[in-house]
Formats: sequence, C-alpha cells, structure tokens
Amino acid sequence: MVQLVGSLRKELADSLSTCKVLVVGAGGIGKSLLIIVNVCFLQIDLDTIDVSNLNRQFLFQKKHVGKSKHRFVAKESALQFCPTANITAYHDSIMNPDYNVEFFRKFMLVMNALDNRAARNHVNRMCLAADIPLIESGTAGYLGQVTVIKKGLTECYECQPKPTQKTFPGCTIRNTPSEPIHCIVWANIFSRCRSEVSPDTADPEAVWKPEEAAARATASEKDGDIKRVSTKDWARSTGYDPVKLFNKLFKDDIMYLLTMDKLWKKRKAPTPLDWQQLENRVCPQEESPGSGLKDQQVLGVWGYCQLFQHSVETLRTQLQEKGDGAELVWDKDDPPAMDFVTAAANLRMHIFSMNMKSRFDVKSMAGNIIPAIATTNAVIAGLIVLEGLKILSGEVESCRTIFLNKCPNLRKKLLVPCVLDPPSANCYVCASKPEVTVKLNVHKTMVLSLQDRILKERFGMVAPDVQIEDGKGTILISSEEGETEANNSKFLADFGIRNGSRLQVDDFLQDYTLLVNVLHTEELERDVEFEVVGEAPDKAPPPQSNQEDVNSITNGNKDSAQPSTSSKARAEDDDIMIVDSDEEGASSSAAAGTAATPSGTKRKHSDAETGETSIKRPRTDQSGAAADNDDDDDIIALD
Repeated sequence: MVQLVGSLRKELADSLSTCKVLVVGAGGIGKSLLIIVNVCFLQIDLDTIDVSNLNRQFLFQKKHVGKSKHRFVAKESALQFCPTANITAYHDSIMNPDYNVEFFRKFMLVMNALDNRAARNHVNRMCLAADIPLIESGTAGYLGQVTVIKKGLTECYECQPKPTQKTFPGCTIRNTPSEPIHCIVWANIFSRCRSEVSPDTADPEAVWKPEEAAARATASEKDGDIKRVSTKDWARSTGYDPVKLFNKLFKDDIMYLLTMDKLWKKRKAPTPLDWQQLENRVCPQEESPGSGLKDQQVLGVWGYCQLFQHSVETLRTQLQEKGDGAELVWDKDDPPAMDFVTAAANLRMHIFSMNMKSRFDVKSMAGNIIPAIATTNAVIAGLIVLEGLKILSGEVESCRTIFLNKCPNLRKKLLVPCVLDPPSANCYVCASKPEVTVKLNVHKTMVLSLQDRILKERFGMVAPDVQIEDGKGTILISSEEGETEANNSKFLADFGIRNGSRLQVDDFLQDYTLLVNVLHTEELERDVEFEVVGEAPDKAPPPQSNQEDVNSITNGNKDSAQPSTSSKARAEDDDIMIVDSDEEGASSSAAAGTAATPSGTKRKHSDAETGETSIKRPRTDQSGAAADNDDDDDIIALD
C-alpha cells in the first residue's frame, strides 16, 4: 500500500524536504509560488514594489510600496502562510556574474516567474548549460501558460522565434502621426527626454527646401523661437515655462510642419493651437468634467491645456527640489508624469484630427499595460508546482505544456495540456553547434553596434567575446574591461571582415558559443541596421475598423483612409516599443512586459488527454507588453 504524507507519496515528500529549488522573479506568479511551495527555496528579484503590483498577487499591501520585493516584504509575508518554509531571498539581478553555471547546478529545479525577455533568455541558457530542468510560465489577463524545458528532451525557450515589439519610424512620430498611439509615444519620448520630438527635417517624404521653409515659418521669439536646437535644451532655457512650452510644441512646431508641403498632399494637415486664443474663447460649460470615473473621462481641449500647465509646473518643482543637473525619471504610477503624457498626447491628437483618449486609455498604452489578475497568477503558480512535482518524481516525460484559457474550449476545458515539442534542429541556442547568418553592411556597422545591438540585444548575450576566424585569431571584442574598447568606434571592415567572414562568439557566463556568418549587403532598408537570415519579417494584420468609426477624420493617406481611433483601445496597442537610434541602444530595451503576445504562428498539436488535434497558442512571452521592470516598458523613437 502506498504511504502518503499529506497528499504526496512518502518518497516524494522526503525528497521535497531536502531538495533545493530556485525561483527567479517576484512578480505576481513568484509571489503565489512563495505561498504554495514549502521547500528549501531561493528567490532572486531586482524590483521594488510599485502601485501596479498590488492587484496581481496576495502578499503586498499599499504600505509596502517602494520596498524591495524580497528582502523586506516577500519573505516575511510568505512565512506567515508557511512558517516552516526555508526561504533565502536576494534583491539582485539574475544576470549578475555571481549566479554562474555552478550556482545553477546547486538546484534540482528552476522556476521562472520573470517579466522580460532578456532575463528569460539568460535563465534558459544557464539551465541548458547546467542541465537543470526549467519551468517557464507567464500570464496575460485571464490567459496563462506553463511549460517545461529540459536539455535534449524539449524545445528551449528560444527554439521558436518570439514576436518582435512594435516599432514606429521617428518621422511618423514627429511629423505624421495617424493613430493615438503615435501621439502617446511622442509625449512619452518628450517626458523622458529620450530623443528629439520637434519636426524631422530628414523625413524622406518631405521634399522641400529648408531655406524657404525657414522664411515661411512665422514662429516668434516670444512664443518659443523655432531654432533647430534640442527641445530638451530649449525647454530648460525657458525655465520650463508651461505657456512657452505649449506654444512651442503645439503652435510653432506645427506651423513648421505645415511648411513641408509634400507631407500634406494626401493627408489632412494639422491645425496649430495657440494658448492665448484658446484662453480667450474657452466656454466653461464645454470644459466641465463629465460623469463617471475621473480617469475614464475625456476632457475638452482647454481642459487638457490646463492639465498640461499644471503638470509642467508640478514636474518643474520636483526637478528644482532635486538640484542642479538632476533628471526626473518617468513613472507611469507618478500622477504628474502621467498627467503630462495624457495632456500632451491628447492635444496632439486634437491637432491631427483624432479622437482624444481618457487618462486610463493613455496610461494603458504609455505604460504598455496588460492587466494582471491575482487569480490567474495563482492558477499558473499551482500548475508550475504540479509540473515541478513530476520532475522531482523523475517523470519528466509526463510533463506537459498547459494553457489557461479565458473561456472553455469546445471540450469545455479551461486548462488545455499539450505534449512538449522536441528541440528545434535550427535553434541558435540549444542546437549541437549553434550558428546564425547576419546580413549587414560591414562599412557602416561599428564594433560597438555588433556588441550591443546584435550580440547583446538580438542574441541575448551578457558578456560576449568575439574572435575573427581569420587564421590569426584576432580578438574583436573582449568581455574584460578595457581590453578592446579602442575597437568600439571602428567599422567591421577595418578589421578585414567582409562577405563570408565568420565570427566565433563566446559568452563564458552563459557557457554559450555561437558562430556568426557575416553576409555583407548595401541594400538594407532605411533604419535597418542588420537582418538575421532565415527569419520571416513580422506581418501585422490589416487594421479592423468599426462601422461607427468610418466617418471619423483621419490623418492617414486618402488613397486608403482608415479611422485612426475608435472608442476602445486596440489590443495590439498594448505591445509597443520604439527603438532609439540616437541615444540608448541598451540591451535591456529588448526586454519588456508581463503578458503574452496574442499574435504569432499557430501550430497544431494533439491534446495530451484525448489525442485530438487542436490549435496550440504561441508560447506566452513577456515581451513588449506591460513590465514590472520600469526600464523595460520604455517607449523610445526610431530615427
């Protein structure tokens, strides 16, 4: 007769009492795991608690906002549920070199509860190198997923390509916005001082003569002076005067845009706003707030003007309190910052003839937020534990990928198990000899771009070393500080790299080697630095418009005019990122989000219980949507 300890076999219960489990992440799923698991448990997370964390798990309360998720709150809260649990908590990044392959080998199992792709990629590679089973998971609203990754037995996290985050050309953001999200991104860029927001004179659509335009622009010195200087520097020089800033952004810059005649041949031209004129003609009845929740109200133009003025004055005071040379950090949960983005975005929407949005809608898009639900996280945490018990029982072959649906499927199931896929022979991470071909221009690609944009950002490396296979073993990039920094500003061609060259790339922290074949080309599209050969470009689905919006005015092309907005924010607008080519090309920008991306290729798989063929949704990925990590939900512009 089988002996039981609680609900577990005695052998498994004894194993659990001594096994060591690593949980990476302390978001909604990680917190639920702390409540469920009662083993020797080590948890690593870098974040502190913000307001948006309160609705997605059961451990944090309002009094905990601003504290470390682990060292000061999570461990103590979890021990109240299970005082006998052995929990070691670290407030740190899992990418810290201290957490190397030998560190991972101390554990029998790793559970991921992360919110960004870069960290997921890293843990995936560390578990492959250490040959430790990994349970990957994620949630998006009512949807969720759990899957098991085991070296040589299943797909790794990177076997299937993930949908890339949305990008918008800088000229669209700065010159010709046609959707509310373009205006929200524009306001967000300015609020973070990430990049320039004034008209883009290099727009390839705008064939015009700058000297003539300068003469035709009628901006005055009093109202802001249209000089081609950084808007950030200009705003600082005015002492962040809200009226001058308003007239610069919404009058002078718009008048300058109107001089780019070709832009408006097939588009509705924007209409400048003037503070004094608006102030003189304001009608109190029109500007009175409507009924309903404050965050869901859409104000009038003057209402957003007042909100703009108040937010600028508040942010200016905060900046002055920080002292000279200080910078404000944008936070979606900071009311003045969110007020500024809401006001600026809506004023720009009005200028470009779009329907304005509520503060709630703007925040959802500006912060890349997909609502996180505590019960969904709890269900997924429970499924992680069930798959973990199979692994600790030595039954890895019985593990499954499990999807949590919002509604029951045709067989009336909310939870759908699918057989795990075998490793992909073409995976550039878990294949026996990982190899990729990268198409780029060796005369225009710098060594620093190879390191940051290609190896770190695109291929998820932490500290790459690059050697040219030229018969001499030339070291192009070294992870040792100072050894090859002089190479950073040089082009690849300067080192004899040409079409057909091969680069051996090693990341010793990840115990990962990748062979990169260089394919030289001079025919890349504008703003495209490189392409990975064999990857299909993402194809966005055609926009679906509601009939009630057909008569909406849009700033789109008249040849194929579509409404630029609707009464509800579109789901795909929650997954946004715009890459900055001028300032911050950090690898962390590749990571974002706490939610599954609903788009992607669907594959048919047989149900693990019935054997029937069903459609398998793409693996839940934390890319591009809402991120607990503030660095990962940045919205930046592509020039």
